[in-house]
Amino acid sequence: MTAYEPPGEPGVGTGPPQGADPAGYDAVVLAGGAARRLGGTDKPGVRVGGRALLDRVLAACGGARSTVVVAAPRPTARLVTWAREDPPGGGPLAALGAGLRHTTAEYVVVLSADLPFLQEPTVGRLLGALRASGCDGALLTDPDGRDQPLVAAYRAPRLREELVHLADRHGALAGLPLRRLTAELNLTRVSDPVASFDCDTWDDIATARARIREHGHVLDEWISAVKDELGVDLDVDTRGLLDLARDAAHGVARPAAPLTTFLVGYAAAQAGGGPEAVAEAARKAAALAARWAQESTPEAQPSGTGPEPSGVRGDVAPDATPDTRPDAG
Repeated sequence: MTAYEPPGEPGVGTGPPQGADPAGYDAVVLAGGAARRLGGTDKPGVRVGGRALLDRVLAACGGARSTVVVAAPRPTARLVTWAREDPPGGGPLAALGAGLRHTTAEYVVVLSADLPFLQEPTVGRLLGALRASGCDGALLTDPDGRDQPLVAAYRAPRLREELVHLADRHGALAGLPLRRLTAELNLTRVSDPVASFDCDTWDDIATARARIREHGHVLDEWISAVKDELGVDLDVDTRGLLDLARDAAHGVARPAAPLTTFLVGYAAAQAGGGPEAVAEAARKAAALAARWAQESTPEAQPSGTGPEPSGVRGDVAPDATPDTRPDAG
């Protein structure tokens, strides 16, 4: 179809699903650009920190009731709905119109698929600014103060209304620039120079890859990548697990650190999984490591000031009993 159609075609609802949170949001991710400045490379599939750019953006909108990706289908770390503008390559407004037809929430977060540093708290800030302001949308701005209309939260009814007007006025949405839409909306802004960073060139990709390997970022990036790769959706006390690994390495032996954390995860899974199960297994292992380490301190050793009881060595537990079997030697 060449013109935008609002929700209402057969099989597509026009309101939130029964029982849905009316304050929830849907997400539309535009991932079908030509990436000419990258030589036509499949930009959403380019990996930064071991994860495709598209998967990184999908993680940032993980709180959405539903997520629509406008592009040709591909494997992704999260379950999404796929949509395609008509004609393919018709530009961001045509893609936005195609994605909106699959959404029902009052609020919609609209994102490009090339945002390596976007995270869920920033999406929350955009939604909070939108709700508090009463505006039609809340946009992120880059370090130079420029609007980023593809890192934004909007009131979905206003988007649909303006897209219909634009399609009626121009005959179709294909080929129209985004500014035709944003010029008609009442917008508020949220500044975030890091989250607004997008990857248009190979230099941008190199910058992103270098930043996530900096000391202050590399651990969080690695944990996020591992969770995506393993399909684990679990927030745990990373600092607590690191402390456990340190204690096991220091108080027992260095190989005890990875093996202990592995066993904690296995025990947590047997207990049903979840952050509470991980925390409880880690607590038990940490207590064991503390007891183990305590036995090697000078305070735990015999003082040597008096004779030991006959037949009892200093490294034998007080309640141990001699082996009285005939062949005990």
